[in-house]
Amino acid sequence: MTTNDFLPAAAPVARLIQALHKLPGVGAKTAQRLTYYLVRMPEEEARALAEAIIAVKEQIILCSLCQNLTEQDPCPICTDPTRDRTTICVLEEPLDVLAIERTRCYAGLYHVLHGVISPMNGIGAEELKIRELLMRLNGGTVQELVLATNPNLEGEATAMYIHRLVSPLVPKITRLARGLPVGGDLEYADLITLTRAFQGRQAL
Repeated sequence: MTTNDFLPAAAPVARLIQALHKLPGVGAKTAQRLTYYLVRMPEEEARALAEAIIAVKEQIILCSLCQNLTEQDPCPICTDPTRDRTTICVLEEPLDVLAIERTRCYAGLYHVLHGVISPMNGIGAEELKIRELLMRLNGGTVQELVLATNPNLEGEATAMYIHRLVSPLVPKITRLARGLPVGGDLEYADLITLTRAFQGRQAL
């Protein structure tokens, strides 16, 4: 899709449509509707939105320990003295951390991979934060690693790959119970399902 696809729209409008269309899950029609909504938005609200986007790009970094999004390094979860430092939960994306934190059923630490192994999309293990995970496990203090990747083909393949790598480093490796629907994402799981899945995790 190019800027020409949106003519005869004014050039700034066409550029915004094109930019929104690049966002995940935003099709051409949705990008157009969002753009014309933004055009009609009060200038103060539009500037606030633009400033929020810029702030995210300028102020948000990755925690050097867990790789989660944060404003400070290490992040508040990694520096929380009440967290169980013998357990690490491995997740695909930062949104998954929020999903599990809402359940209040887990008190350990996290590690965010920022994706899954997906040969179809050209994503290999080297693109993920697996090396950083191995560095955390080398200290020998972690007693359980919870593999909480999504229950789909890519998530399962990633979990199996990590399992093979970390088996010599961690005494106990578990996977979330199958309370989660196959093909679903943690981000969309309801609290009860996610809590039961977490509590029913099993050793691999």
